[in-house]
Amino acid sequence: MSEETSRRPLVTSTPLSAYRHALAHQGFVEDRPQRVAAEALEACFDDVHAVAPQPRVAGVYLWGPVGRGKTWLMDAFHRGLRVPARRQHFHHFMRWVHRRQFQLGGTPEPLVALARELAAEVRVLCLDELFVNDIADAMLLGGLLTALFEQGVVLVCTSNQAPHQLYADGFNRERFLPAIAAIERHMRTVDLGEEQDHRLHPGRRHQRYWVVESGSPRALPTLFDELTAGEQTTQAPIELGHRTIAVLGRSDSVVWCGYSELCEQPLAALDFIELVDRFGHILLDDVPCLSDAPLVRGIARGTEDGVSRVEAGDRELPPLTRRDDGVRRFIALVDECYDRRTPLYLEAEVAMEALYPQGHLAFPFRRTLSRLREMQLARFGTGGD
Repeated sequence: MSEETSRRPLVTSTPLSAYRHALAHQGFVEDRPQRVAAEALEACFDDVHAVAPQPRVAGVYLWGPVGRGKTWLMDAFHRGLRVPARRQHFHHFMRWVHRRQFQLGGTPEPLVALARELAAEVRVLCLDELFVNDIADAMLLGGLLTALFEQGVVLVCTSNQAPHQLYADGFNRERFLPAIAAIERHMRTVDLGEEQDHRLHPGRRHQRYWVVESGSPRALPTLFDELTAGEQTTQAPIELGHRTIAVLGRSDSVVWCGYSELCEQPLAALDFIELVDRFGHILLDDVPCLSDAPLVRGIARGTEDGVSRVEAGDRELPPLTRRDDGVRRFIALVDECYDRRTPLYLEAEVAMEALYPQGHLAFPFRRTLSRLREMQLARFGTGGD
């Protein structure tokens, strides 16, 4: 797995004390759902560190809209742990699960074997941004989560969706129902509610998004020169997912690509993980307005449709456009950069709020827009959702 197991120092803070410190010294404002979440994490923290360890400790499932502090709270919990623990983005965790399942081919009950392997390494597993859109993940998770809980692994997760909303419109959803049942049986669910987006609190700006204006100098060429000063640069293409990607420029730490190269080729979330693994700064040029293409029918549903809000009794979704496959990839790229705290610099045809004002992916794009806004603050890279 990409993040190493961590063993905590003896002197540390608890989730609730970290939250109180943030209120007193870091400009946080009192927020009732956040306090409820901190108290739930505190109870889990106490149970994990009990003198007489309990074989079964209830985990915590934090869910709510973007900007509610879910990741910050989970990370405060994780930092204070004095037991073996691991914190990963959910997509990275599932990449490891699929790889290990393949390696365990021929092993009786491979998911149980995988759970035992993980339980031997960690007591607590923290997963950020739990979101299920893939039938392969959905089919695995019921057996895997059940096996992890049976092995005594304590799970703490963040998500934009309540457990019962996960994979709500997915193919063969009945295969995922055991995973929902396991979450609801072994984790305390905390709704952080429709409160304010704490990402929007004022902070010193650090511009990473520019609108291209006719006759005005371009930002990215100058930025590329500044970021690569003293490094050898090239325009040689890169390889991602066995595909050749043309670049406008790159060095060992910086890559500058056009939107069409990264978002309109059949790349997947794993390819963006590889991209962020290789480069510490990513420049994305020629980003168009993403919802202005003629409507078409029959595009297969993809990576982010599962978070679309579908009211009971009304399962109609806005029709897809030709650009929506690229928009999904753009969402995945922003998510990966945000989670890894990798600066993403963009030049676009339109202002940020006008990138995707309406369409099939409007709900997941709301999270993307919130993340792009936070990337325009100097404090980006020091906190979380």
